[in-house]
Amino acid sequence: MGAAATLERRFTVELRAAGRKIEGYAATFNREADLGAFRERIAPGAFRSALHGDVLALLDHDPGKVLGRTKTGTLQLREDDKGLAFTLDVPDTAAGRDVLALAERGDLGGMSFGFTIPEGGEEWDGRTRTLRSIGLREISVVSAWPAYEGTEIALRALQHGAEAARRRRVLVMAEAARWA
Repeated sequence: MGAAATLERRFTVELRAAGRKIEGYAATFNREADLGAFRERIAPGAFRSALHGDVLALLDHDPGKVLGRTKTGTLQLREDDKGLAFTLDVPDTAAGRDVLALAERGDLGGMSFGFTIPEGGEEWDGRTRTLRSIGLREISVVSAWPAYEGTEIALRALQHGAEAARRRRVLVMAEAARWA
């Protein structure tokens, strides 16, 4: 992969509760998102390699609040024509009970996912990036709208100038500390 991969996050709102399960889409294909400094879309098949790895389901991207994982079968992921669909068996933990209560009331913000881009996994056409391959690390139930999503993502994806590179290093170090 060359240089250290930067973890990026994206947000979507497609989520429903059914008993102790939550299901929906963590990402959708071919929808162009305006991330401020650039536009982005996810190509069909971009998650293909992620379907065979161990992906976590978290609450608000917090590795201390694991809701499930593909390795144990409590999180199932699949690609269809629309995007990356998921089914999550919600645990009977404080975080799990909170997620179910908020989902039943319709108070959850939606879904997000954390990812890296492998070498050759993206194509740029001017200011539009198409993701063709995604190194999926986690999907997250988001209890509220993410703060400054576009700014953080734009900083991580566009590395122009010394200040942006310095900020990128700080973000990579902070992200690595979270996953350590």
